[in-house]
Amino acid sequence: MLFLTLYLVCVFVVVGTGLLASLSDFRGLVIPNIFSGIVLGAFFLCYLIVWLGGYSDVFAPLASHIIAALAVFGVTLVMFLLKGLGAADSKLGTAYALWVGLEGLLPFLFYMALTGGLLALAALFLKKFKPIKGLSGDGWMARVQAGENKVPYGIAIVIGALASFVKLGYFNVEVLSSFLAS
Repeated sequence: MLFLTLYLVCVFVVVGTGLLASLSDFRGLVIPNIFSGIVLGAFFLCYLIVWLGGYSDVFAPLASHIIAALAVFGVTLVMFLLKGLGAADSKLGTAYALWVGLEGLLPFLFYMALTGGLLALAALFLKKFKPIKGLSGDGWMARVQAGENKVPYGIAIVIGALASFVKLGYFNVEVLSSFLAS
């Protein structure tokens, strides 16, 4: 029961952190580094907990997770250097790629790209038609309606990660009950 509780705490901390990162990105197009750090640290803590508890079927081998994170970091670093993605987006994407590993990388990237595309379409709509009156401040919608080309990609990263978490079975009854079986 202790290992299940610790596992769930780690997973829900990562989900909650993702929601906070998304909200921060939506409100001001900023993702504080602490959010990526929490996601990263929670993975290693959770992986250690699962390993110590003998629940090796929850995660893939550690190398799979590290390779996925390095691949995402490499691609997002290039995108950052080409000014196509923010540094915070790169860090957050890398941290979540660590969680999903190679097995969950395709669903992560697919749902992230799909959500990012929808956000880009919304940005184009907002920029062209300016449908929301009275927006002011530093929020994403206000900035886009003022003419900036911005997308809060942290939202897409978190949605992609959560979709991958579901695909990987992190919330699956079989995975959760495996903690109780021993």
